[in-house]
Amino acid sequence: MKIIVVDDHPLYRAGVVHTLHATVPDVEVTECGSVGAALERLDAGLEVQLMILDLQMPGFQGTDSVRTVRARRPDVPVLVLSANEDPKIVRECVELGAYGFVPKSAPGDMLPSALQLVMSGGVFLPPSSLSVDVPPNPAQHDAWSKLGARLTDRQRQVLLGIVQGKPNKVIARDLNLSDATVKTHVSHIFDALVVSSRTEAVYALARAGIGIHDLEVPAAPRA
Repeated sequence: MKIIVVDDHPLYRAGVVHTLHATVPDVEVTECGSVGAALERLDAGLEVQLMILDLQMPGFQGTDSVRTVRARRPDVPVLVLSANEDPKIVRECVELGAYGFVPKSAPGDMLPSALQLVMSGGVFLPPSSLSVDVPPNPAQHDAWSKLGARLTDRQRQVLLGIVQGKPNKVIARDLNLSDATVKTHVSHIFDALVVSSRTEAVYALARAGIGIHDLEVPAAPRA
């Protein structure tokens, strides 16, 4: 597994790298002290399966570092590390397409757990960000148990795009659909999952333990 760690604090970055080498078999780690340096390495041909990104980086405010990486390299999954545990920040990162969020105050075993979930196709969210959300209601539990039956293959593909942080226009382009068709699918997905927004859908899937690979279909169906 190839991972790039982007953090401007050498001591903390070294700790993350040490944890990776101690817990991830055959891991190859590239270290960068800035977002710009990381993007340069990626644009130069560095191949990685994951970026571990410190949220607060020089030259960036709020979630701008995540927004920049997702815009420049949407093909690279991002796991965010941050000392800011504000649930609103966690949600913003998820809305931007981050595959997970680990607070820097988390116990040492949380990072390996997050890595395992993200690399298996899930979205990792800290318990603190889930607890402030409204607990799933019985209708949602029913939706999870019937997820495969209640969503068509095409709707699962659209939901996969939502989890990956893609806007409707990009999903439409990827699946060769019209914007209106994707909008209709999104509406049906929200009804099926008993949610009202893209972020709620991602949070609900995270609660249910449903990952990206669970949404993949063998072949693209007709629209």
